[in-house]
This record gives sequence, C-alpha cells and structure tokens, in this order.
Amino acid sequence: MPLSHRWTLTRYLIEERRRYPQASGELNALILDISMACKAIARIVAMGALSEAMPAAGATNVQGEIQKPLDLLSNELFIRMSEWSGSLAGMASEEMDQPQQIPASYRRGKYLLVFDPLDGSSNIDVNVSVGSIFSILRAPAEVVASGRDVTTADFLQPGATQVAAGYGLYGPVTMFMLSVGNG
Repeated sequence: MPLSHRWTLTRYLIEERRRYPQASGELNALILDISMACKAIARIVAMGALSEAMPAAGATNVQGEIQKPLDLLSNELFIRMSEWSGSLAGMASEEMDQPQQIPASYRRGKYLLVFDPLDGSSNIDVNVSVGSIFSILRAPAEVVASGRDVTTADFLQPGATQVAAGYGLYGPVTMFMLSVGNG
C-alpha cells in the first residue's frame, strides 16, 4: 500500500473536521495532546526500570491502590501534555483526589478530560500489557461561561454525553483506539 493511502490520527481528525465546518478544532487539538501523552508513556513503559524519568512511589490513589512510580509519571504526562492548549476546563484522574484545575496562565476551554493514566500498572513487573483510558466530556455551560473552577460534580455525567473516548495500549506494540461516536 502506498504511503499516501495510510491513515494517520492527524489525517483522520482533519477529515472529520472537514465534515463539520463549524467545529473550532479544539477537540482535534485535545485528542492530539492525549495521543502525545500516550506516546510518551509508551516509551517510558518500554524502558521500564531503565528509564531515568522514574519518580519515587507515592501514597494511595482514590481506588485505594498503592501508586507506583509509573502511575505518577503517567499522570503527570497527561496533565502537562493537555493543560496548555486551551481545550480543557479541567481534568480528573484516578491518581488525584480532586479535579485538576487549569492554571490561570493558560486559556480555559470547553472540555473535561477524565483518565486513568496507567491502568494495570501492578502487572508491569510480569510483562503484561498496560494502558491508558480516557474520556472527553463537555464542561457544563456555567463552567465555560463563568470560568469557575471545576468540581467533582462537573465530571459526573451520563456516558451518553461523552464527546470522545479511547485508550492507549502499551506492550509489544502500542495501539491507540479512539471513538468519537461514529460507531
């Protein structure tokens, strides 16, 4: 197959945006930010204990699990790769007790990002695939209009209101799966 016929995530997002001329491109930017976080996590997972980027292990996450160094690093990657673009009003993660606010120095957007930065990290020592799971929701209208900080209640929305969802799977190969509601 000639290279010109291969679909990349960027090409897919551009084609989808052409179908919706009124779209601002914020969702595309956010999905690309998430994909970059997944790429960075995949590289670190592949390096394992050889990686120099490993922080110390943490406390307990909201699920009652001991946070491993890769959990903390993956969480930080998701935050840093996503907060700056102006697409998000806030984030929530399995590794954080409270929602992550977007710093005042960055423009705030109209989406919420919910994620588990590294699901299955307790299996990493036995060479089992691990992954990142994410969901993108629209921020409530009052959050966007007022610019107020997000609360836990803002993230508690029915699954049918998701704008997009997906996962990155890290193992012998890296896969990025995305659904934007088209089946």
